[in-house]
Amino acid sequence: MSAAVSGGIVVALICLGMALAVANVELALVGLPLAVAAALAWDRRPPSRTPSRFTSATKRGRERTSLDYTIGITAGNGLDAVHVRLRTLGARERDYLVAPATAAALRGTIPVLHSGPQRFVETRYRLIGADAAFLSDPTLPLFTERVVEPPYTAPRSLPLPERLTGLTGPHDSSRPGAGGEFRDIDRFTSGDRLRRIDWRATARRAQAPGELYVRRTTATSDAAILIVLDSRDDVTDGVSEWSSGAPRNRGVSSLDLAREGASSLAAGYIRSGDRVGFHDLATQTRALRPGGGARHLYRLLDAIARTRPSGYASDRVRAPQVVPGAEIIVFSTFLDDEAAHLALLWRASGHRVIGVDALPNPVTTGLVRRELVAFRIVTMERDERLHRLRAAGIDVVRWERSADHPDREAVLRILSRPRGVR
Repeated sequence: MSAAVSGGIVVALICLGMALAVANVELALVGLPLAVAAALAWDRRPPSRTPSRFTSATKRGRERTSLDYTIGITAGNGLDAVHVRLRTLGARERDYLVAPATAAALRGTIPVLHSGPQRFVETRYRLIGADAAFLSDPTLPLFTERVVEPPYTAPRSLPLPERLTGLTGPHDSSRPGAGGEFRDIDRFTSGDRLRRIDWRATARRAQAPGELYVRRTTATSDAAILIVLDSRDDVTDGVSEWSSGAPRNRGVSSLDLAREGASSLAAGYIRSGDRVGFHDLATQTRALRPGGGARHLYRLLDAIARTRPSGYASDRVRAPQVVPGAEIIVFSTFLDDEAAHLALLWRASGHRVIGVDALPNPVTTGLVRRELVAFRIVTMERDERLHRLRAAGIDVVRWERSADHPDREAVLRILSRPRGVR
C-alpha cells in the first residue's frame, strides 16, 4: 500500500470521527470522498499471488567480446507497471518503469573483457498497482552468472620433467625398452627377443660360436604435469586499482593471463599424450589428479575457467600432494610468499618447477607519492622473491597475451630442451 492510500484512510477516519463527535456534516463531506477513493483503491489492488513472471537470459553474441541479455516481464491483471532496477557488468544501476499490457522485455549488450565466472545481470523489481495505489516490496536480487572460457592456443614446444617415470608414452626416456629410438648394440642376454637380433652386427662382432648381438632401443614414457594456479587475488595493469580487490571492466587482469596460460599448456600436454593435473591454491576442493584424454581435458578447462579470486589461502596443513617425478607449473603474480614458498618446497623435493609470472605490466598513472613509494617496495620484494626462485633452479617466465609476447614459442622451445637424465 502506498503512502497516499494509507494517508487518505487516516484523514477520512479522522474527518468522519470528528463529524460524528461535533455533528458537523461538512467534515463528513470532506472525509467521505477520501474513504470512497481508498475503498476503490483497495478493491483494485493486485491479488496476493499476481500471475507475474520475471525471467532473465543471456547468450554470447556473434563476437566473443559481447554478450546479449533479455529480461522478460509478463504481468497479470491489476498491474499498471513494474519498477525494475537493473545492474549490468561494469555499469551503474539503472531504473526502468515498464508498463506491460501483457508482456515486455528489456534487451541489451554487455561487453565481455575478462574470463572466468562473472555476474552479468542483476535485477530487482517491484509491482505497481492501479494508479500506483499499491506497491509491492522490492524482491531479492535476481542475477545471471556465466562462466566465460579463456581463449587458449596449444603451444608446439612443451618443457618436460627431468625424469620420466611412465611406462609408455610419446617421449623417449633414458631406459632401455621398446618403441623408442635406437640406443645401442649389445650382446644377447636372457629376456631379449629373437626379432631384435642384428645379424650384420653379429657377423662383424661375434668372437665365439653362438654369440649373438641385438639392437636395443630406448623406452617411451609419458610426463606427469601439475598445473598450480594461484587465484587468491586478481589485479589489473592499473596499480591504482589493486586495492579494490576486483578487476575493472577494462584492460587485462592477472587471472585472465593465468587462465589463458593454464588452459593453453593443459591443452598442449593432453594433446601430446601426457597426464595433466590441476590444483587451485585458493581452495582444496578444486583439484584434479593427473589424467589424459579428451574428457579429462574438458574437466581441466572447466576447472580452470571457474577459478575466481578469493583474497585468502585455504587453511592448508601441508602442500598439495604431487606424484613422483612430476613437473609443476605455478601460475601466480608472486606478490606474496605463498606461491614462492610452495615452489621452493617442490623444487627441494626433486621436482622440476616452472614459475609463470602472470602479473600484467604495471601502469602507475594516477598514483600519489606515498602510493608510488608503496608500489616500489612491493616491486622490490617481488623481484627478490623471483631472484630466490631462479637461484634455486626454478625457471621463471612471463606470460602475456599472444599479441604482446610474439617470442613465447621461442621461450618454450628453450625450456623444452633436455635437462638431465630422463
